[in-house]
Amino acid sequence: MTASPIDGIKMIAFDVDGTLFSSEGIILSVYLQAIQEYKDSGANIISIPSKEELLFQTGKPVRDIFLNLFPELSSEERENISVRVLELLCDSIRNGGGDFYSGLGSTLRYLKDQGYSISCASNGRLPYIETVLETAGVRGFFEPIVTIDQNSIKTKGEILATYIRKYSLPGNCIAMIGDRFSDWEAARQNGCRFAYCDYGHSPPGEVPDFEWKLVQLDDLKAIF
Repeated sequence: MTASPIDGIKMIAFDVDGTLFSSEGIILSVYLQAIQEYKDSGANIISIPSKEELLFQTGKPVRDIFLNLFPELSSEERENISVRVLELLCDSIRNGGGDFYSGLGSTLRYLKDQGYSISCASNGRLPYIETVLETAGVRGFFEPIVTIDQNSIKTKGEILATYIRKYSLPGNCIAMIGDRFSDWEAARQNGCRFAYCDYGHSPPGEVPDFEWKLVQLDDLKAIF
């Protein structure tokens, strides 16, 4: 499915993992370290996820990820290991772990120069998002970041809805850029247009439809 360049888009909202950055190269080692530390503390962790299982969970809300991976733990135990995974993941990124997709900086600069507002719509926690953006040197391109707070904002769709209210934008004036079903779902819930990142982490057929398909991140330059 293709579309020609269009008028009307005012804001471009990006997912993070699988869209701007890939944690694929570090995610397993981070989880294994956190799991081992927690097992050493006496926790009864039965399941040790594989890299494929971890990547399949990417893009989901954090609480859902840890419930799916560690159903045998209590909510408090899952929260504790979640906090440690976040610490280790951010440390790894700051030390060069993970991969930023080619053209990240130049693409964001191009979009900003074209007059678009740039926002972030991710299920990730704020320290993770800011670590990715700051390490890449692109944090300054983004509007203030809205994240899931488990109170008034519990889903990625509610993140987009918050931007719609905050900036008084109709949904069809926002383009959501992402690689997973949760990105597509958030866009469709709010009447936003959707660009699917074919280079990301989604398995074949996960995303039902899209306005644009991106083979690489800087394909956005040809659209906007």
